[in-house]
Amino acid sequence: MRRRVGASVLVPAATGLAVAGVLAVAGLWTDDGAGAGAGAGGPAGRPNAIAAAAGATVMDPGTRQDAPALAGADLDGKQVALGDFRGEVVVLNAWGSWCGPCRAEADDLERLSRETRGDGVRFLGINTRDRDRAAARSFVRAHDLTFPSLHDPEGELLLRFPPSLVNPQAIPSTLVIDRRGRVAAAIGGAVTDEQLRPLLARVLQEQS
Repeated sequence: MRRRVGASVLVPAATGLAVAGVLAVAGLWTDDGAGAGAGAGGPAGRPNAIAAAAGATVMDPGTRQDAPALAGADLDGKQVALGDFRGEVVVLNAWGSWCGPCRAEADDLERLSRETRGDGVRFLGINTRDRDRAAARSFVRAHDLTFPSLHDPEGELLLRFPPSLVNPQAIPSTLVIDRRGRVAAAIGGAVTDEQLRPLLARVLQEQS
């Protein structure tokens, strides 16, 4: 269990998941899901602790793992690789057309993709367990997605990540890759604009 403790922070529970993401980015979030600055008392001695986003983790730069090499054909048969975006911050999103939470998050992802492109952020999808590309392309059209997605019908690409970062059975999953190609943050489950935007802002502030 890793803890990184900074300045004391008291957070009302009603602030919700968005603040959890901000705490994580600030380095004031511990892997056991508790605000590092919470006081004594209450459950596990942390009365002001709030639940982290499902599966959310934020790594310090010195502890980050390199993202595996990912390359292949996108949904239109064009070759694309994660390495093509080295030097930029990458949002890597695993999704499937059969996945309800993926539909819920798709519009937020597309909006963020358009709004952050000028800041040096690129989005790349991994379309998983869609054996028929036509179904995946229909999903892309329905949500006006403009970023490419690798076609991974067998889930082979997701298996290249450590299980601690990506559970291949938990779709959607979203990773933030820093400019050096290392995994900076991971979120399991549907992600919102409010969760992802502060993570991107923090990673963008880092030196390349």
